[in-house]
Amino acid sequence: MAVSRLQGASIERCVAWIEALAAAGVGALQIREKECSDREIYELALLARSHFPSPGLLLINGRPDIALAAGADGVHLPARGLPVAAVLRSFGAELLIGRSTHTLSEVEAARREGADWVLFGPVWPTPGKKPAGCEPLREAASLGVPVYAVGGVTHERLREAAKCGAVGAAAVRLFQEPKAAAGAALEAARHFERPTR
Repeated sequence: MAVSRLQGASIERCVAWIEALAAAGVGALQIREKECSDREIYELALLARSHFPSPGLLLINGRPDIALAAGADGVHLPARGLPVAAVLRSFGAELLIGRSTHTLSEVEAARREGADWVLFGPVWPTPGKKPAGCEPLREAASLGVPVYAVGGVTHERLREAAKCGAVGAAAVRLFQEPKAAAGAALEAARHFERPTR
């Protein structure tokens, strides 16, 4: 799963990056633009949808209304975002729902509420955040909801994440440069199955 950080990027650069991710076989793209207006997120989602076709999953961070309006496949909720159960009641038939988690109790709560997946981490060192480590990732993966490793993900750590039971990994820096996206996607494909709707 690639997570966008495209603040200030030109439309041409956005399109080139999204097309590179799609061509590389990245399974999911999460739009997580905290500095953009609602309208800008919606327009970016429309752009992404047109250049990141199925079976790739398009996810919008924290905004199920924008996800639905833009034809995205799902919404990814921050750890302190809307409750999964509330989003499920309103949008569950039409959207996949994921949740960011940092503790095993948060993973368990997301599973109970009906999340389709969780991001767990940071697993490895990342700027400004204390890593959880691989053993908590292994425990999170045993709790009955698909878990994606996040935080400090590198080529070398993809295999480690898979060995701990993660179904995939989410990253910003790993996929940030279009030319590097293909190598990252190929490495991930060696260890994880492609997500499906």
